[in-house]
Amino acid sequence: MDTESCIQKTCVAQVSVVIPCYCCKETIRRAIDSIYRQSLLPAEVILIDDASPDDTLSLLHQYAAEYAPGWIKVVSLNVNSGPGTARNEGWNMATQRYVAFLDSDDSWHHQKIELQYEWMVQNPTAVLTGQKGLTIDAGSEVVSRLYEKGDVTFTEVTRHQLLVSNQFSTPSIMLRRDLPFRFPEGKRFCEDYELWCDICCSVLKCYSISQPLTLCHKPLYGSTGLSSHLWKMEKGELDVYNAMHGKRKIGGAYSYVLKTWSLIRYVRRALKTRFGSDSE
Repeated sequence: MDTESCIQKTCVAQVSVVIPCYCCKETIRRAIDSIYRQSLLPAEVILIDDASPDDTLSLLHQYAAEYAPGWIKVVSLNVNSGPGTARNEGWNMATQRYVAFLDSDDSWHHQKIELQYEWMVQNPTAVLTGQKGLTIDAGSEVVSRLYEKGDVTFTEVTRHQLLVSNQFSTPSIMLRRDLPFRFPEGKRFCEDYELWCDICCSVLKCYSISQPLTLCHKPLYGSTGLSSHLWKMEKGELDVYNAMHGKRKIGGAYSYVLKTWSLIRYVRRALKTRFGSDSE
């Protein structure tokens, strides 16, 4: 961003960043640093401690004190409820026009906020933008890349495209704060995918970003973390289709086809994971 536009916009985006935090002492600093290094700073960062049993909460307060007063807000939940509920808490607290989500163990390209926010401001009918995350091993050269105007494009994602395959990773998402939707409370697998489908199936415009701006520091599928719960993730995805059918956003026959396709993909993914491949 040039100096003139920086002065005009005071170098602050009308964006609230929400990060659910649970036992994340080893990674949260990296996530916060990737926000602070943004070419266009978000107006606020909201850290939601999801009842971590260790001293994560005290560390979050320590980090918050290192920045300008009020830029980082720390909230503590009394009961561990999962990332969806934590994100909802941050979303409800957000004061800005847009909300961006980041996971405590992931990070952003330094132009992520600038490119995504400015495009959404210029295209107000877009309610959500994001992309599939890029693992750090595959995207290490992306970290220092400087994007020029025109390098990054946004393509509308259709309802069918999203229902057939999740097009968005949560740490890539920026959406309008005033949307009348939330993550399913208490759901721990595919709660994010259900929200994206709920929004897109409501005939609202969602867009995919062409260039990698979100870096995931864990394999998408593998032997640790959520990736070690493939069947639970699959059941979560099947539940998404049931939820969309229950809300009359998709028909029964279409729901059956989607669930069949999902199960086929699950078998392929499970076999590849078993034999040492992290890719789908």
